[in-house]
Amino acid sequence: MTAVGIIPARLASSRLPRKLLLDATGQPLIQHTWEAARRARSLADVIVATDSDEIAAAVRRFGGRAERTGEHSSGTDRIAEVVRRGILRTDVIVNIQGDEPEIDPSHIDCLVETLLAHPQAETATLATPIRSLHDLNAPSCVKVVCAADGRALYFSRAPIPHVRDAEPQAILAQFAATEHRTKNDTPLTTPWLLHLGLYAYRREFLLKLTERPPSRLEQWEKLEQLRVLEAGATMQVAVVDHRSVGIDTPDDYVQFVARVSARAA
Repeated sequence: MTAVGIIPARLASSRLPRKLLLDATGQPLIQHTWEAARRARSLADVIVATDSDEIAAAVRRFGGRAERTGEHSSGTDRIAEVVRRGILRTDVIVNIQGDEPEIDPSHIDCLVETLLAHPQAETATLATPIRSLHDLNAPSCVKVVCAADGRALYFSRAPIPHVRDAEPQAILAQFAATEHRTKNDTPLTTPWLLHLGLYAYRREFLLKLTERPPSRLEQWEKLEQLRVLEAGATMQVAVVDHRSVGIDTPDDYVQFVARVSARAA
C-alpha cells in the first residue's frame, strides 16, 4: 500500500498573520514543514493543499507540488477536495499540519505503520504522555483516552480521565521520576495522553467521513476527530515519546528562528 502526505495550508491565521509565508530563516515556514515531511520513508509524495495563490506560488518556487482548493472549514475537508479529484494513486492519506516545521519524520512513519498494522482501523493518529499540569488542564491541549488495544475511546479538551483518588501533580511527578528508566524497555504508565494532530486515513473512509455533517460531540468540543468516533469508526492511537512544536504566536516563531540559527551555526 502507498501513502501520500497532504499539508492543508490556508493563508489566514488569527494569532500570527500569514505565518506559513514567514521567511526570517531564509525560507518560508511551509517549506520547513514540507522538507521535514519529505524525509518520512513511508510517504511516496507530499502535496500542499491551499486556498492561497501566494502559498501555491511559494511552494512551486521551492520545488514542491501545490493543489489549489476552495474555502473549507477544516483541513480534512481541504484534503478531501484534492483526493476527490482522482489525481492521487494512493491507499493512505496523511494529514500533516502546515505549522509544524519541526515535525519528526519518524512519527509520520509510525503513524502509517500503525494504520497498516491494524486492518480493522479506518484511521490512525498519535499521542504522547502528558508531563505537565498546564498541559493537562489547558483546553488548547486535547486529551485522548484509549482502550487497552489502543483504540481511541474519546477526545476532549477536559482533563480526562479523571483520577478520583490521587492528586494529578503527584502522579505527574511520579511519572517524571520513572520515565527515563522505563521508556526503553517497558510501556510508560500514565493516565493522561496528549493528542497530536497528525492523522492517517484510508482513502475511501476519508471521502465518506467528509460527506457527513459535523457531529454533535464534534460541535460541542470543537474537535473534528470526534466525527470519526460518532460514526462508529475505529481510530487507532500510537504513543510516541515527544511532540513537535507548532507555530501559533509571534513568540513561537521567534523561538523557531533562533533554533534554526543555532543548528546552522
